[in-house]
Amino acid sequence: MSYTHEELGGVCAMSPAVATPDAGSMSAMRTIDIDNLTDALDRAIRDGIHMIATTGTFGQVWNLLWEEWQDAVTASIQAVNKRVPLMLGVTTANPREITKRMQFVREQGGEGVLLGLPYYDPLPVHDIPTMYREVGELFPDISIMIYHNPPNHRVHIPVSVFPELVKIPNIVCMKDSHRTPAEFIRLHDVIDGHIAHIANTFQLYPYLEMGAAGVWNHQLWSGPWPVLAAWNAAKAGDVPKTKAIMKDMMSAGGGGDSRYGEITTHAYAGYINIGEVRPPFAWSLRDPEARAKAEERARKGAEKWRVLCEKYRPEVEATGVAPI
Repeated sequence: MSYTHEELGGVCAMSPAVATPDAGSMSAMRTIDIDNLTDALDRAIRDGIHMIATTGTFGQVWNLLWEEWQDAVTASIQAVNKRVPLMLGVTTANPREITKRMQFVREQGGEGVLLGLPYYDPLPVHDIPTMYREVGELFPDISIMIYHNPPNHRVHIPVSVFPELVKIPNIVCMKDSHRTPAEFIRLHDVIDGHIAHIANTFQLYPYLEMGAAGVWNHQLWSGPWPVLAAWNAAKAGDVPKTKAIMKDMMSAGGGGDSRYGEITTHAYAGYINIGEVRPPFAWSLRDPEARAKAEERARKGAEKWRVLCEKYRPEVEATGVAPI
C-alpha cells in the first residue's frame, strides 16, 4: 500500500468537480475544467491543507460520465504531484465498476482511493467486510479511505463491522461524520492504530481530543484560513479559541449555504473558479428569477466567508499550519 494511517489527517480538502462553462447542458460530455481544477488544487496545497480527497459527494462522483471521472482523476494526480496524500473517489452503484475504476487509478499512478459502499440497494451489513476485503486483496498497493456516508450510501456501518475491517491492511483512513460521542468512543477502541478517522469540521471539538486524526472540509474552497485557524487552535489544545472559530464559521454559513451542486459561495468568493452548475441542479436555475435569487444568496454567503478569511488569514500565514 502507498500510505500508512500515521501519514493521514489534518485538514482534508474535499475537491469539487470544477466545471466547464457548458456544464449546464444535457449535451455536454466533458465538463471537467482541467485548468481551473489544477489551479484550485495547487492553491489549496500551497496554502497549507494536509490532504485531498476527490470525487465524493461534493465532487459529484455519481454525476460524472466515465470520461469525465477519468479527467478528474488524471488531472488531480498530476496537479497534486505527490505533495500531499491524495484519495481519489471511486464509489459507484455497481460493485464491479469499483474494480474498473481502481484499475484506472493504478494505471495513472494513484496511491489512494476514497471508497464508499455500492448504493443502489442497501448493502447488507454482513457483506461490508467482504466488499472491502475483496477490493483490498485485488489492489494491495492502493490505500483505501472508507467513505462513510449513510444518507447517500443507505447504510450505517456499525462498530461491530470494524474488527474485520482493521484486518485489511490497506484500509488506513475513513471519512466519517455520523457517530454519536458514545459510538465514537467504542469505534476508537477498535480502530486506533489502524485507521485514521477524518471527522466533519464542526466536530473538530471535541472529536480531535477523542481520537480523530483530522477533519474534512469543502468550505475551504471559498478560502481555507478559517478552517486552518480552527485546526491550529485545536492542535494547540486551545478549546475556547477552537469553539470561537467554529462559531464564526457557523454564523457565516460554513462557506456554503446551498445544496452542494447548486450555485455556492465558492462561485463568488474569489478563491477558485468552480465553474457552471450541472444537471440536475442546473434545471431549476434556467428560470431567470430563480437563478438571480441563487446568485444573490451565494454572493451574500461569499461576503460573510471573505470577512472570516480577512480575520484569520494573517495569523495563519504568520504562524504556519500545525502538522497532523
